Amino acid sequence: MKARQKRLVFVGIAIAGVGAASALALSTLNSNIAYFFSPSQVMASEAPAEHVFRLGGLVTPGTVARQEDGLTVKFDVTDNAETVTVAYTGILPDLFSEGQGVVTKGRLGSDGVFYAEEVLAKHDEEYMPPEVASTLQTAHAEGVVETMSTRGASN
Repeated sequence: MKARQKRLVFVGIAIAGVGAASALALSTLNSNIAYFFSPSQVMASEAPAEHVFRLGGLVTPGTVARQEDGLTVKFDVTDNAETVTVAYTGILPDLFSEGQGVVTKGRLGSDGVFYAEEVLAKHDEEYMPPEVASTLQTAHAEGVVETMSTRGASN
C-alpha cells in the first residue's frame, strides 16, 4: 500500500469510530431522558407507556392514603383538569403535603396507576416547579375557555 492509501484507510476508520461512538452516546442519552407530562397529557395517552417520565401537578386534598406496609403511599395528582393516581413506596419528602406542588418520576402501569420511583416536593411557600406552574396555568386557561363556550352554547 502506498502512503496515500494508508492515510485514506486511517481516515475512514477514524470516521467510522467517531460515528459509532456518537451513536452509542446518543442511544445512552435517549434511554436516560425523563420527559415531563401533566395529568391531562397522561390521561390523553401522550405519555410513553413503557418509559420512565416525570408527572407533576398538585396533590389532591384528601387522597393521601398509606397502605398496611407503612411505606407505600397512594395519592392523586391533578392539574385542575385531570387526575392521576400515584403509588410510591418509600419515605416521602418532609415538605410533601396535600394541596402542594409535586413532581414524581416513574412509569405508568397497565392499570392506569403511576408507579413513582422518586417524589420531589416544593421547597418553600412561593416555589413551584416551572413545568407544574405552566401545566396548571394551561389547564386553568382551557377550563375557562371551555366554561365560556358552554355558557355561550346554552344561551
